[in-house]
Amino acid sequence: MTVRGETGTASGAAEKRLPMGEPEFRLDAMTRRWVAITGTRQDRPNLPSSDACPFCVGGLEADGPYTVKAFPNRWPPLLPGNPVSFAPGQALEGSARPARGAAEVVLYTPDHHLTFAKLGLAQARAVIDLWAARTAALLARPEIEYVLVFENNGAEVGATIGHPHGQIYAFPFVPPVPAREACVAAEFGCPICAELKQEDELQPRVVDRNRSFLAFTRNAADWPFELIVTPVIHLPEIEALNEAQRDDLARILTGVLSRYEHLFDQPLPYMMWIHPGVHLHVHLVTTRRQANVPRYVAAGELGSGVMFNPVAPELAAEALRAVAPTIEKARTNGGQRG
Repeated sequence: MTVRGETGTASGAAEKRLPMGEPEFRLDAMTRRWVAITGTRQDRPNLPSSDACPFCVGGLEADGPYTVKAFPNRWPPLLPGNPVSFAPGQALEGSARPARGAAEVVLYTPDHHLTFAKLGLAQARAVIDLWAARTAALLARPEIEYVLVFENNGAEVGATIGHPHGQIYAFPFVPPVPAREACVAAEFGCPICAELKQEDELQPRVVDRNRSFLAFTRNAADWPFELIVTPVIHLPEIEALNEAQRDDLARILTGVLSRYEHLFDQPLPYMMWIHPGVHLHVHLVTTRRQANVPRYVAAGELGSGVMFNPVAPELAAEALRAVAPTIEKARTNGGQRG
């Protein structure tokens, strides 16, 4: 399972403030949400201390050859430790909890100049297998309840090292966004399954498909060119994907990310995150609404919680469909599988 339901059985909650600088969660009295305070990360370097890439073979984080690689973040916002209860009803206003969990970096390839879109199918499949393996291993730890796989690609969204990589955060509770998705599904049924059944309404927003996965723009997208990539059948987690489904996920992810790369004929910053738990799906978001024009989120949206998307999802899908993706053959691991 990528999500382990909150047990609420662990104790050791710290009602007093923790040592200054140690990562912690504090309860927001206005929203009853846990907010991570990670003062130690303020001192982490924005760029490597030398010209040498730490993720290339021979670098700081890769002392030997690798195909794909995962390792602990040197400046983690979440730390291992004994389980702690995060049940909101048991927390007092102003209370704090140790920031239990884990933070890892995932290297997609030893080739510094590639992107996920250019990995090739076999290499992308190796990344997916590593995502699944690390998710299972992290969830086996008693202090971890939810695992989020994600990528920030491009300086505009905060990536400081150009080498192709992503990250994994393992949380001590189910975070608010996937928790909200789970609540909606529990009350109204799986929304992704419902949308997949409405083929006539969905069709104008479909960007790509294969035997196992579908990629489409969201009907009520927060961001321009925002995509959902999801199995065509109800599967809850990445670990549940069989061999053929993992191949198809590699194929569709490299395809839609190649469309992103060619949309404006220039590098396109994007964010990707994977939500398991109900109906597994990948969110893909770019911070651009046109070539060289960022989509800013400003006070009216942050203050209200209502997003104002300047690109209609149907037009976004049309623009992405018009892009011919470049699917490169695998450079490693012996070429395309399946």
